[in-house]
Amino acid sequence: MRKLLNTLFVTTPEAYLSLDGENIVIFKEKERLGRVPLHNLESIVTMGYTGASPALMGACMKKNISLVFLSSSGRYRGRVIGESRGNVVLRKKQYHISENEKESCKIARNFIIGKLYNQRWMLERMTRDHALRINVDQFKLISSELKQFIVNVRENEDLESLRGIEGQAATRYFLLFDQMILQQKEDFGFYGRNRRPPLDNVNAMLSFAYTLLANDVASALETVGLDAYVGFLHRDRPGRVSLALDLMEELRGIYADRFVLTLINKKILSSKDFIHKENQAVILTENARKKIISSWQEKKQEKIQHPFLNEKIQWGLVPYSQALLLARFLRGDLDEYPPFLWK
Repeated sequence: MRKLLNTLFVTTPEAYLSLDGENIVIFKEKERLGRVPLHNLESIVTMGYTGASPALMGACMKKNISLVFLSSSGRYRGRVIGESRGNVVLRKKQYHISENEKESCKIARNFIIGKLYNQRWMLERMTRDHALRINVDQFKLISSELKQFIVNVRENEDLESLRGIEGQAATRYFLLFDQMILQQKEDFGFYGRNRRPPLDNVNAMLSFAYTLLANDVASALETVGLDAYVGFLHRDRPGRVSLALDLMEELRGIYADRFVLTLINKKILSSKDFIHKENQAVILTENARKKIISSWQEKKQEKIQHPFLNEKIQWGLVPYSQALLLARFLRGDLDEYPPFLWK
């Protein structure tokens, strides 16, 4: 159980939520895990729940507190809410900004700043921890280039130009990705990003990790009342969760890429976990997917210090914290959207 920005997150599996007076009470079987007053809550998010009492649902609807249900893996199931006031205003603001490219760019560039900052942190961390196993000069050069790209992004007011800078930066960053693979080099060589379909083991893992991250971010956005399909950097396309792709940019390197590197370097996956098709496509075996999802769920339980909120939270709550901050910015409670800048 964790309270974050007036939102209560119940992450304990098989928790049952009930009402006692003006308080929500959380039980697991017959054990009471916690008790929180309702009066200062905006939302309650429960993951892998056993159930919620009708009395609690009624109280939440009366007080306009959204009660959100997610699966144990974080997939969005639905939301119980009373009269839709705040969400309508929030989504209208989102739609209005998405139609204005200049205003969209102001938000989109913060997503990219977060992405480049975190990728640069990864490169600097490698030069510190593995200086004898990498080309330090090359890492330092590309790190300085990413620093300059961040400056260019801050000054940018055009979406198309912003996408161009992001693409150049991604190309430079991925030049070093192969050196960050420290184990199983014969089976996990990386020679550039490719997808649809992935053509090697590493790209197959990256694509799957990005899919998991996109699902988590989309759930987070829907949880706070935003439309995951209407973005600012990624434009509207039927069936594409454009805002989720926007928000996950800052988490790609620090969350998904590092996760894939850990799976390889700790030998959690091996060459036996992949199937090479006749058309050169590489896919994960069913067992490999299970291992990745299990490790992903374990990763989400790790505690970190959120750099902006300055609170300890689980990694799995980072998409929700960023979605909450984005919603607060759109409501006018924050002057600027604060990207997740890992330290």
